[in-house]
Amino acid sequence: MNKQESDYLVYLVSGRGYSPKTALAYQQDIDRWHAFCSKENIDFANIDLHDIRAFLADESKRLGQTDSAKRTLARRLSCLRGYYNFLEKRGYASSNPFRLVSAPKRHDKLPTVLFPDQVKKLLEANSSRADPLALRDQAILELLSSSGLRASELLSLHYADIDVRKRIVKVNGKGKKDRNVPFGKNAAKAVDEYRTKLRPELLKKNESEIKPTALFLNAKGQPLTVRGLEYILRAVEKKTGLSYDLHPHELRHSFATNLLEHGADLRLIQEILGHESIDTTQIYTHVSQKEMKAEYDTFFPKRKGPSGND
Repeated sequence: MNKQESDYLVYLVSGRGYSPKTALAYQQDIDRWHAFCSKENIDFANIDLHDIRAFLADESKRLGQTDSAKRTLARRLSCLRGYYNFLEKRGYASSNPFRLVSAPKRHDKLPTVLFPDQVKKLLEANSSRADPLALRDQAILELLSSSGLRASELLSLHYADIDVRKRIVKVNGKGKKDRNVPFGKNAAKAVDEYRTKLRPELLKKNESEIKPTALFLNAKGQPLTVRGLEYILRAVEKKTGLSYDLHPHELRHSFATNLLEHGADLRLIQEILGHESIDTTQIYTHVSQKEMKAEYDTFFPKRKGPSGND
């Protein structure tokens, strides 16, 4: 490892707050690039588009043409783009031609997402409800939309897993791996209100001697199930008059896409979502592009042709 790469990895951990595990993943991608440069006698501080294309061709030959291989290449390009931004700013490299290179196309099925204004409308509409379970449902919506939790992760939360003051929730994710996930101020307020006002009342309806420690309870004071959560989201739509075809994963995808569109790094999104591989997270770059085009088509004025047609 050279000094420039070492400095970058230190910067990721100390300057950007990345975990050592994430920095190691970056190192592996960067090492692939430096190994190629060494093999081809390329000065990594003075590269051009020809060098990058040769690297991509070499990697494509080694990895193949599957969608998984394309995700790996896209991730590697994202990593090297950030690496060369750092090198250029620190004077280690003359330019960053990785900015000019697009990731290879894939054929992933894109998840459905809500625009930020749709999420805002949903939360505002639900907050105006006055029925007995409104506080619980608002806490669920706020937490899902500001943390990206899976349905199973939300339902496995215990009362003590969430710290509303620090706005951190301890999540037991896939593979029984724990991670700490931040959430928003509005979610903290909604969860605190639910815990202090409604949850104690729901617990009283549970006739069992041993009361559940689950954070979210149904109307009988029992832990929510996945089916129960899906029913709640359908009921929310009916009570608010919205037609979003709500699903817990839709809010998770919307959260991740919103982070990406506001400049969050893929590795950070990977950690928050609890993805084992960043290849899974990579799909949100394509969701973002799809939604950006949809928003463009919605708001950009259509020009009329000579005949009056678009």
